[in-house]
Parts: sequence; C-alpha cells; structure tokens
Amino acid sequence: MIPNEPRITPDLIAAHGLKPEEYDKILELIGREPSFTELGIFSAMWNEHCSYKSSKKWLRTLPTTGPRVIQGPGENAGVVDIGDGQCVVFKMESHNHPSYIEPYQGAATGIGGILRDVFTMGARPVAAMNALRFGAPDHEKTRHLVSGVVSGIGGYGNSFGVPTVGGEVEFNARYNGNILVNAFAAGIADTDRIFYSKAEGVGLPVVYLGAKTGRDGVGGATMASAEFDDEIEHKRPTVQVGDPFTEKRLLDACLELMATGAVIAIQDMGAAGLTCSAVEMGAKGDLGIELDLDRVPQREQDMTPYEMMLSESQERMLMVLDPDKEAAARAVFEKWELDFATVGITTNDLRFRILWQGTEVANLPIKELGDEAPEYDRPWVEPKPPKALKAPVPPVDVAEALLRLIGSRDLCSRRWVYEQYDTLIQGNSLQLPGGDAGVIRVDGHPQKALAFSSDVNPRYCDADPFEGGKQAVAECWRNLTATGAEPLAVTDNLNFGNPEKPEAMGQLVYAIKGISEACLALDFPIVSGNVSLYNETNGVGILPTPTIAGVGLIPDYAKMARIRFAAEGECILLVGAPDEWGTHLGQSRFLSVLFDRDEGAPPPVDLAHEKKTGNFVRDLIRAGTATACHDLSDGGIGVALAEMAMASGVGAKVTELNDLDPAAVFFGEDQGRYLVTIARDDLETVLELSDAAGVAAFWIGTTDGDALKLGEARAIPVADLLAVHEDWFPRFMAG
Repeated sequence: MIPNEPRITPDLIAAHGLKPEEYDKILELIGREPSFTELGIFSAMWNEHCSYKSSKKWLRTLPTTGPRVIQGPGENAGVVDIGDGQCVVFKMESHNHPSYIEPYQGAATGIGGILRDVFTMGARPVAAMNALRFGAPDHEKTRHLVSGVVSGIGGYGNSFGVPTVGGEVEFNARYNGNILVNAFAAGIADTDRIFYSKAEGVGLPVVYLGAKTGRDGVGGATMASAEFDDEIEHKRPTVQVGDPFTEKRLLDACLELMATGAVIAIQDMGAAGLTCSAVEMGAKGDLGIELDLDRVPQREQDMTPYEMMLSESQERMLMVLDPDKEAAARAVFEKWELDFATVGITTNDLRFRILWQGTEVANLPIKELGDEAPEYDRPWVEPKPPKALKAPVPPVDVAEALLRLIGSRDLCSRRWVYEQYDTLIQGNSLQLPGGDAGVIRVDGHPQKALAFSSDVNPRYCDADPFEGGKQAVAECWRNLTATGAEPLAVTDNLNFGNPEKPEAMGQLVYAIKGISEACLALDFPIVSGNVSLYNETNGVGILPTPTIAGVGLIPDYAKMARIRFAAEGECILLVGAPDEWGTHLGQSRFLSVLFDRDEGAPPPVDLAHEKKTGNFVRDLIRAGTATACHDLSDGGIGVALAEMAMASGVGAKVTELNDLDPAAVFFGEDQGRYLVTIARDDLETVLELSDAAGVAAFWIGTTDGDALKLGEARAIPVADLLAVHEDWFPRFMAG
C-alpha cells in the first residue's frame, strides 16, 4: 500500500466509472481488494472508450475483409493495398468530450493522436480530415467552440505538416451540450514495412519514447466514457496538452528507428496512456509486462504511480525492441532530442506488474485487463418508424429558395474553416476542400492518386438509423466515385448517446446494421474505427452520428473529375435517377431551412442501384468522357448545380419541367444520383452506353453564360450565388 492513498469506497469506485457488478468481477479476478493504482488501471481499461464493452457484439457484424485489406480493425489503424508495393494506412477517432471542455487543446490533441495512430504503423502521414458538429449558432457557447476547435486543428496539423484535404461542419441544437470532433488521418507505407502492436519474445526491453510524462489528461479516457452534467468545468484537467513540433520529431525518429530493424512491437500512448499501451502489447502477444515507474521520464515532481499510469500526456510511444539494437535505437532518439528510457521487460507469466520505489504497486492478470474486458449485450428497442410528412409543401419561388439554401448555416461555404488549415503542404494536393472529395497524388508515382471523403447525415439517422447508416456509406462511396476513384475501404466513427438507454442502443444497433449492409453491397470494407458513446448532457443525447470516412484509388489523376463546369456549351446529364428527376423531400434541407420542418422518412437507399450507377459514372470519368461530376446529396439538384457553377464561374440553363413540382424536382434528395457534364458530340454515345448498362441518364440542361437558370425560375448570376454562399460563416464568426 502506498502511503496516503485513498481508501477504496463505493463512491470512489463510482467516480472511476465502474459499476458495482464490475467491481465485484475485479474482486473475483484478483482475489483481494485492489490498490488505488490498480483501481485506476481497471477503470482505464474497462471504460467504454477503451474496451468497447457496449458495442463489441455489434462491431463484430461489420464486414472487415476484402482483396485489398492487409489489416482490419484491432490495430492502431487499418491498412489497405494500393499496388506497387505500397499501402494506405488510415483511421478516424473522436475527441468529443475534451473538445467541448477545452476546444483548442481538445481538438489539437485529437489531431495529434490520430496522426500517431498512423505513423505508429510505419506510415508517413499524407492527409487529414475532420468532421465537426456544433450546437445551434445562437447557443452561447457555439461561436467560442467553433473558434477554438478550428484553431486547435489548424495549429496542430499545420505545425506538424500534414494537409487537411476535406471534412464536414454542421450545426444542430442537439449538439449544444456535446459537440463532435472526429479526426481522420491517412499515411502511406511500404507493404513489407508495416509495424504492429503485438509483443513477441520473453525478456525483451520495453522502451518509453518521446515526450515526458506529466499530470495532464489523467483520467481522460474515463471522462470520455461518461455523460456530462453541470459540473463539466471541473473536468478541464482531464484534457491533454499537445506539442506538434515534438510530434513531428517523434514521427521522424520513429520512422528512422523502424528502418534499423530494431522494432519488434510499437504502440501509441493514447487513451489511458502507459496503461493501455503496455497492456495491449502484452495481451495481444500472450505475454506479461513488468514496468519500473522510477525509469519513466517525468516533467513534474512527486508523481504517483496512479498519475503516471493514467496520464495521457501527448507525443509518447511504447516499444518492444531487439535488445541487440537497443543502443542504436537510443542514439536515434538522442539525435532527435527525445526521451528514450528502458522502463520494463516482457515476461512469460501473463501478469501486469508495476514497480515504484522498490515496491510492487500493481500485479494484475494482463489478458483480463486487455482483450477479455467486460462485454455487454445491452437491451435495445427497435427504432420507431419515421412519421410521414405532416402537410404538403407550399409553392415556393425556386430562385429565392436556392439562395436561402446555399446561404444557410449548413449549406454555405466552409471557406472560413478550411482556409485556416494548410491544404497544400507536402505539395501533393490535387483537389482541396469544397468538392466531393479531397485528392492527393501518391508521392513518387507518375499517375496514382488517393481520394478521401467523410460523410453522414445525422438527421437521416435520427429519423431512421438503418437507412441513415446505409446512406452515410453510400454517400461516401459516391463522393469518391465522383472523382473517378475506386472506393477501397472505410473507417468509421460511431457517435451515439447513452447505451444504457434502450432507445439510444437501438439507434446504434440499427445504424450498424445499415452500415454493414451497405459496406457488403458496395465492396467497401471497414478496416478501422472508433466508437464514442455517452454523448449526452443532462440526459439530452446528440443526433445519432455514424461518421463514415472512405479512401479511394485513382489510377491516373490526369483523368480525375472535379465538380466545376469545364466549359460553356456542354451537356448536363442527370445520371441514376429512378425516373427523370426524383422528388423525395422527407428530412430534406429544403424542408428544414425554408420551413423549419424536420419530418418524414429519409430517402431510401437502393444499394444495387448505387453500385451500378456509380460504376457507370466512374467508367465515364476514366474514359475521359465526363468533363465534370458531382454527386447529389443535401439540397438535391438545385444546390449541386449551384456548387458546380460557383466552382467554375460558368452558368447553366436547365430544362423545363412540364407538370412536375419544381420544388421537389430541384431540392428533393433521392439517392444514387450524379450530375455529369459531357461534350455535346459525346451525348448520343453516352446515352447509348447508359441504355446498355441499364442506368438512367437524362439530358437536363446546358452549361451557358454567367447565370444559373432552373426551369422557369429567374436566372441568378453566379456572382450573386457566390456572394450569398460565402456570407454566412464569416458573418457568424464576426459576431
């Protein structure tokens, strides 16, 4: 027993996020009362953030394999083959709770953590994205949170030196008390130089690398696994503090060390810090780990074993090294002016032992801490069917409706956000934020490029989690396809409320069912991800938000497509509509923005149709026939046409509509559709190809002039569209 340690009480157990029955299981496992340090270790390893105890059952149902998948879920990041002896390594993770408590550091360390997940695998990071969801613009904290989060992402990512190529920003009152910050990173590695976290070999040195350990972030993973209440400010000390310049040195040192052949296993110190990294390496390798905390580099005095084991100080790694190369490894880290300390050894007894000042302060079964943590089959209820539209939509002026939509908080330009990020660093960016997907060329390859997109529609998921889950995958797949990319694989970030509430658990279950069905149908496996639960404040949960981030491969970026119109006088084709237009307004932006109505069922997703249509569109792009392409999602055809016009400065005229309701035609959100432009001389050939492929394609208009004219509505100058589109965000942030 360490002097002055707290006595284990029911209140202390509850404060560590452990249920009484979980504490009883601890007593059964170790046959005695745990020490304070041991209680902290169990709390860190058995919380929702680290153990996925409420979601593991359902995550196992996701498709995770495919011909290109090298590594699926279970490692620091997923790995997918891109040919020529190379692979793309990627993952998305949440930093929701920390970013609400301390927006700058919460978001910054979220970026730092996901970058480490990627380079821990031996990959050099080449692209980043972020999916951000904030409360209502008129909420007292929203502007402060937007400013801090965006600054934190830019401050860390720009300093580290990775381009931000895409992402999302959304506002909804359901995020007032619990914002979402989902961070994505991707890197490129050689397929024969991938590094894993499984420790192998007995009696090998366990080495601590990087920055020193402080008291920041103690208990962060446990905090991230609980609801918020009015005492939220008291949790500020659980937020980590990041240093991107140390992280950049850590990247270079790790990659240099990996080239020496000294690394046997490596694990980022992320959630739960030294505890989680050591336990995961040992448990995966069926080995024990013994640590001597007196050897851990510390930046603060008199740190206790509890603090050292639960600290989430950033920019730290844990490795198992070849003992014959330990001296060479030390020299690498000393060159980069980073700490290098042999803090432990691998053992053959499956125990997790911790020594401090000559005393054993913890001795626990390592498998039960790691891959045998509790697993729950939470009660859940099937989500209620969405309600039908309450009333017909009144007639609108289509031109005025379009201007209101593109100037609204959720469809306006995000330039204010992404211009604070470095989108060009490394010199490989081919498409920047604002299009369907970000694209970077594969450095050193003359033609190959990678495309990235992040997507989900939380309103769809709230109305129908199953269809919403399908739609998130399908939209990501479409966005990649619209550049000409072959969609390779997915990482997901499942953000939901309290899983102990059957309604919230039902949303998670049905969203996973929808995601799984879509990934199977589209050959789009999930190779990594994160689950973030308990996103509630005072009992009010967020919108169910299963963010899907996908990666695609473009074999020849000279033939990739962009959303901007290429020239005047080209034909605009609507490809994939089940009839000539499609008119689904349930859960649409049109209803929400113009009438404050969030009602009806979301548009259904026909996955066979999605695949057939997307493959046809991709073939047009790769043949060089498509001169521009844009998938249809929020705001439908009208908003998509406006975005294509604004991106190019070229206007368009669209066909008369006969007896169809123009509002439903231009703003319906039917799925599985694209706008494609082609040269007039190619029209007959493309229509013949579409007939042969069984894909609907209609010539609906022509690029022309400097204004956009939708049917019989008045023409809107592209300059006016741009002015409205660019106005909302800077005006909001200026207060």
